[in-house]
Amino acid sequence: MRILLISPTQSGIGGIAQHIQTLIKFLEKEGHYVETISSDNTFIIPINGLKNPSFLITAAIKAMFKRDFDIVNGHHIPSALAMRLVPGKKILSIHNLFSAVISSTHGKFLNSIAGRFERIAITWPDVITVVSYNACKYYEEIAAKIQTDAMNICQIPNGVDISMFTSVDRRYDKQVISVGRLASAKGTNNLIEIAGQLPPDVNLLILGAGPEEHKIRAVAESHKNIHYLGYKKKEETIALIRGSDILLQPSLFDETSSSILEAMTCGTAVITSDLNGTREMITNNESGILVDSGNPSGFVSAISRLLEDTEERSKMATKAAENAKKYSWDVIGKKYIELYESLL
Repeated sequence: MRILLISPTQSGIGGIAQHIQTLIKFLEKEGHYVETISSDNTFIIPINGLKNPSFLITAAIKAMFKRDFDIVNGHHIPSALAMRLVPGKKILSIHNLFSAVISSTHGKFLNSIAGRFERIAITWPDVITVVSYNACKYYEEIAAKIQTDAMNICQIPNGVDISMFTSVDRRYDKQVISVGRLASAKGTNNLIEIAGQLPPDVNLLILGAGPEEHKIRAVAESHKNIHYLGYKKKEETIALIRGSDILLQPSLFDETSSSILEAMTCGTAVITSDLNGTREMITNNESGILVDSGNPSGFVSAISRLLEDTEERSKMATKAAENAKKYSWDVIGKKYIELYESLL
């Protein structure tokens, strides 16, 4: 098959970027031809709040000159217009609750614009894929509101493949790690409050970059046990996750988090927010701990609990590693190929 993937992000440690990177590798390994339109090869305005809108426009212009593809797979709502303009069977893969996240991060005005575009965009593809059952319900409800009953929605979660990375990087006796984009939707303010309450012998490593990076730098400068390491390559990130006792992810919004999947696969215990999406990945007190996202003290208590009880931590990590097998790229990649082939 000739496949065009369209995504506003392709490089970096963000969930969508990692998904695109691994999907390309999987498809090419299976013998398919893959091209991309992404911020790696398309002009964007590198300012928070303008990256996605600028990509929407410039990707659409580039898409007007693309032809001869069997499958056109847009990833994330800003890819939808470009997807629509390229001949071929069309799939829109949505990795979060788009307008809900915009509302949280950019306010009501931009949310109203994003919501209107989202309602139009989801009528364009032949199939929509979402990463969680919760997201499936969310978009089915939108479809019902706009009276679009012909929408085809299927669930394909994010995948994980860290088999090529085996190193372990342990730097402290009690090591907790947080990995992800440093933005409000990812719970940066929660992370800051948690950091301020941690005992001095618990060391928190923070990896990532984003619009709220300056806040994390300030916390790291004022706390000896908080270490901001910035953006790290995948191999270094996985080594640090594998070397940590706990992955901490206090997000406000999450569906199928790549960082959580990586920690599960590494055998690192997970403490994350109690959200509809995370409940599909983690069973509370069995394969991890889920905490109310509005309760930073609850995260600190959960960290202390698992650091003190190594047996419980080990049991949770083992259970999570078993559950992570269904998210392997051997499984997820085949789901994409089966979907592509079903449309031809």
